[in-house]
Amino acid sequence: MTKKRIYLNAFDMNCVGHQSPGLWTHPEDQSHRYKDSEYWIELAKLLEKGRFDAIFLADVLGPYDVYQGSRDAAIRQGTQTPVNDPSLVVPLMSAVTKHLGFGVTASVTHEHPYTFARRMSTLDHITKGRVGWNIVTSYLKSAAVNMGLEDQIKHDERYDIAEEYLQVCYKLWEGSWEDDAVLADKENRIFADPSKVHDINHEGKYFKVPGAHLCEPSPQRTPVLYQAGTSTKGRAFAGKNAELIFIGAPTRYVAKQSVKKLREEAKKAGRSPEEIKILTMITPIVGRTEEEAFEKYNEYKKYISYEGALALLGGWTGIDFSEYAPDENLRFVKNEAIHSAVENLTKIDPDKKWTVNEIKNYTGIGGMGPVTVGSPEQVADDLESWVEETGIDGFNIAYAITPGTFKDFIELVVPILQERGLVRKEYEGGTLRDSLFGKGSQLSEHHPGKQYGKLSILATT
Repeated sequence: MTKKRIYLNAFDMNCVGHQSPGLWTHPEDQSHRYKDSEYWIELAKLLEKGRFDAIFLADVLGPYDVYQGSRDAAIRQGTQTPVNDPSLVVPLMSAVTKHLGFGVTASVTHEHPYTFARRMSTLDHITKGRVGWNIVTSYLKSAAVNMGLEDQIKHDERYDIAEEYLQVCYKLWEGSWEDDAVLADKENRIFADPSKVHDINHEGKYFKVPGAHLCEPSPQRTPVLYQAGTSTKGRAFAGKNAELIFIGAPTRYVAKQSVKKLREEAKKAGRSPEEIKILTMITPIVGRTEEEAFEKYNEYKKYISYEGALALLGGWTGIDFSEYAPDENLRFVKNEAIHSAVENLTKIDPDKKWTVNEIKNYTGIGGMGPVTVGSPEQVADDLESWVEETGIDGFNIAYAITPGTFKDFIELVVPILQERGLVRKEYEGGTLRDSLFGKGSQLSEHHPGKQYGKLSILATT
């Protein structure tokens, strides 16, 4: 490939609708099939045909109940409610593919690292090393109270928890079992050498985990580390730990500023700024001609649920939009939801002021990401210019309707990007990490997670 490679992830969720509230009512949309194994199997085959790097599965652990102080709008409109566990569809998809990766969202705030580490190692074994973990801190108060807390944990403290959570996981994945611990020696009846399996002896502020990892080392040991927080605290966390970062940027200006700040944080953490790959969300509406594309787009807009859009926005921002007049400008409000969501709409672009009506209309298709509409060549041109102008490495492709948006993109746009040398024609690398970075299956030697493997082994010698 002669040009900078464009990374492609498909953005989905084990629910109805995901990022386009109300579009589940479109006659061609099949997101209501999220409960069926066939939906995920068909989608996985399609994405591998289109040479997507991975499918990224979002998740939430509570309903969107900020809008009007109630979950009713989210339930009524199918706004990421109901929602099933994202990890359980991964084995279905991995069984019918050989290369497609799987990014699984899981919260550090509401799940213990000891059991979580086992689940990810299990998935990494089953998929032969094609799993990534999207590290989230959970922004919904409804999730916190249903997990037994009185209130949502403060935004910045959630990242303090995340930092220690990763330390525990790194110790379990990287340091508990040595590479040659498993012998599988039938003749001498020794499966693994106990002297090469180590307790991690972790005792911190938030977690106490004295023992060893329950799983032998998986192909990647540590799954590929995804992260999506771009608040001040989130950027520092990502700069230190993340390998692939998702941003939701409503404009190119916002994307460019986010990319610049994220690469600066990577440099501060002693990493190469180009070592992290940054993908922005975008929803492509493609027709064989420009006219056909805009006909689709205008048709899709008829199915938008504006109540559902405001329910989504309420959850993301922590702001009850029913308290705003439609033509009122959104004001910056600091709360315990997603700081970057509010900042992107109120502070980061000084030339753009968003009214509630504008945000509602914008969010109706594609959530907080932009929509690109046009012929295959126009959409390919637009994606290429996004990369050139903002410094991103690729896209988290959201859908208006599923699988139709993905089918159109794969059939009409991907071949053009491949001919331009921007998307690969064949997969390379066995594991997800190797496929993404071409440097093997393990964390890079200077990644902070690597130190835990070395420390545990040194401690026993």
